[in-house]
Amino acid sequence: MGLRGKVVLITGASRGIGAAIAVAFARQGATVAVNHLSNDAAAAQTVAACVAAGGDAWAAKADVGDRSAVQAMVDGIVREAGTIDIVVNNAFKPFAFDPERRRRFEDLEWSDYRSQFDGAVGAAYNVCHAALPQMRRRARGSIVNIASNLVEHPVVPYHDYTTAKASLVAFSRNLASELGPVGIRVNCVAPGLVYPTQGSLGTKESFREALMAATPLRRLARPEDVAGPVLFLASELSGFMTGQVLLVDGGLVMR
Repeated sequence: MGLRGKVVLITGASRGIGAAIAVAFARQGATVAVNHLSNDAAAAQTVAACVAAGGDAWAAKADVGDRSAVQAMVDGIVREAGTIDIVVNNAFKPFAFDPERRRRFEDLEWSDYRSQFDGAVGAAYNVCHAALPQMRRRARGSIVNIASNLVEHPVVPYHDYTTAKASLVAFSRNLASELGPVGIRVNCVAPGLVYPTQGSLGTKESFREALMAATPLRRLARPEDVAGPVLFLASELSGFMTGQVLLVDGGLVMR
């Protein structure tokens, strides 16, 4: 895939989808910066898995909601590795995917929307703002943002979460339009419900079974299912793609 030796920053990579993406890059020979917020032990496990898979890796602890902390993290990665070739914005505000206990629109405050927006778009903004100057100087780079198929098909109306992810898609497409002429691509991967992850552990079995029955491939996504499309969009195999959203949900949403 041409990823050997590439330097990759993955946010929210200590476990779940982020960890699976990190290991997949390492398996291709990439150097991986495993960003995490607070779970040092989980980050260390992901780093160890990356090294065992054949790549170089280290933990990059920072709150992606804190612009100065992100800048310090990115500066540290560039000092250590010389550059950042690929950014995967996977981190988001904690959210429980539980249809039965979700908050209805009348129960939500505007602050709930703002919190999710800050977690999705705000974090991506901070990371892109810090990483893009050195990508611009080299006139190349790839950014992959993790969105959601709920933007296309809100099978469960998680109002605040889905609105934030829709904004992330718009953010990505605006960046793609602006950065394309300087050789930087920006795309999204939009998974369906991924199980098991921290956010989906509370999703009842009956709902998971109903969702699988409505999905052509008859199962839910696993964290590893998301990694392949991310690697594709990060690599030169997708070198003439930008501003796109790849749905990874077993065919539940077809576009």
